[in-house]
Amino acid sequence: MNNFIFENKTKVYFGKGGVKEYLGCLLDHYGDTVMLAYGGGSIKRNGVYDEVMGILNAKGKRVVEFSGIMSNPTYAKAQEGAKLARENHVDLILAVGGGSVSDCCKVISAQAKMDEDIWELENTKHTFPTEFIPLGTIVTVFGTGSEMNNGAVITHEGKKIKGALWGAQADFAFLDPSYTLSVPMKQVISGAFDTLSHAMETYFGKPDENNLSDDINEAVMRSVIRNIRVLLTDPENYDARSELAWASAMAENGVLKIGKVTDFQCHMIEHQLGAYTNCNHGAGLAVIHPVLYRHICKSGTARFARWAQNVWGIASKGSDDETASAGVEALAAFIKEIGLPTTFAELGIPADTDFRAIADSTNITAGCCKKLTHDEIYDILCECK
Repeated sequence: MNNFIFENKTKVYFGKGGVKEYLGCLLDHYGDTVMLAYGGGSIKRNGVYDEVMGILNAKGKRVVEFSGIMSNPTYAKAQEGAKLARENHVDLILAVGGGSVSDCCKVISAQAKMDEDIWELENTKHTFPTEFIPLGTIVTVFGTGSEMNNGAVITHEGKKIKGALWGAQADFAFLDPSYTLSVPMKQVISGAFDTLSHAMETYFGKPDENNLSDDINEAVMRSVIRNIRVLLTDPENYDARSELAWASAMAENGVLKIGKVTDFQCHMIEHQLGAYTNCNHGAGLAVIHPVLYRHICKSGTARFARWAQNVWGIASKGSDDETASAGVEALAAFIKEIGLPTTFAELGIPADTDFRAIADSTNITAGCCKKLTHDEIYDILCECK
């Protein structure tokens, strides 16, 4: 295993009723003005908004609302939030929603404390913010694991780039699986597949030899696969939802990445696809993953064969090549089984989309078992049509 330093600052309150029991006490540690950030308004329909506002009002907090954060948050939206937070001298940002809300608020937290443009700071000067407005999250849609790290995926519409920025990490996170009961099943499954993708993107990184991080990762992947299947037959199953909620956090809180150089080539391709099409993230990953893995599995045969056997339960086919390929096809079959799209056409992406521009603007990652060219990425995108 490679050398590493590990710390995770986020305190997690997991389970039913956590917000009601603990949020009020936490608010005592912050100032008077709280920015309540959320998306399209579902928290008002499912009762979460009223619950949180009741606690904020009981604590005498001045609430500044910032709504309308979209599923693929834009840089302009983050800048809008930063301006609002700065003008109102916000003491705490409370992000209520899924990963998009959390990601946007991480950038708001940092940008509000600095005069320099955060995109240029990080992407041109390659330096990072050091001051933040404190951040807390209440997760209502699981999948991204954003609540336990400082990474944010933001779409810069002007540059046609969807990429990572590094902002604040939440001081605390509430993970109440019961909040997901009002989320459409399609969104729940898409989010859960994003979790599986995060785990795979870490697992297929380097080094290839067996290590504890990958042993844990295999268990996380098996759990996600099993519990997605449970939800499809029993949508109200709280235990399955709770397992998926914690798997989501585990896949992105750094534990699975200890000692690893991660892959995330599929994410890089999907991010640029999203920059050009604004497609659903989890669904985009579902289309790309099998096609990408068919292209690269022979460059990481032993690792893919182990994954086929230990995650998908496939018996050895006599050679690692055959076993590895069987694992990739098991993934493809699973995606179809759970109702996610298998082509861009199913995802609603037009065939005349500028896939050449998407390919040429995709980052090439260091951890992938095969260093792809932009031409190969273009071929992969074309095969996804």
